[in-house]
Formats: sequence, C-alpha cells, structure tokens
Amino acid sequence: MKKSDLPECPVATVLTLIGNKWNVLIIRDLLVGVKRFGELQRSIGCSQKVLTDNLRELENKGLVSRKVYPEVPPRVEYSMTKLGATLSPVLNAMAA
Repeated sequence: MKKSDLPECPVATVLTLIGNKWNVLIIRDLLVGVKRFGELQRSIGCSQKVLTDNLRELENKGLVSRKVYPEVPPRVEYSMTKLGATLSPVLNAMAA
C-alpha cells in the first residue's frame, strides 16, 4: 500500500491498516519476532482460513512479510516489515 493511498487522518490510517481484531492479534504476535503459521494459529486461536485470509491482507498492505523455504514439508515464516513495525507504539498505547 502506498503512502498516497492512506487517509490524512492518523486514526483513519491506523484503522485502514489494522482493519479487524484478528489483524491486531497477528501484529501483536509478529512484533515480538518471526513466527510460523502454526505458532500464530495456536496463539491467536482462529481457524486456518481466517488466519490465512488475514495474513494475505496484511501482506498485501505491506505490513507483514512472508518467507517460504523450499523444503518438504514446506516451511513458511511471517515477520513484520518496516511499515508494520511502525504500528508498535499504537498497540502499546492500546495495551496501556
């Protein structure tokens, strides 16, 4: 997502990027460090489809990075991008 596509209001920008409760939980877990799909699913407690859809959405927005390792069975790791890491103060403020 380009900066020019975001609303001018900071609150609207955060809501556009985060979107829903699942995204908040995913971002919370990934701000701590790199996680695999199964780790995220256990931590968040949602279905595989919900997690997949939300990870794709965050990846399309440029907040989450997905790295696939060419192994059998396939291994996929998710981490925050630089843009995604800028949401840390927002989540910390929400937690406080």
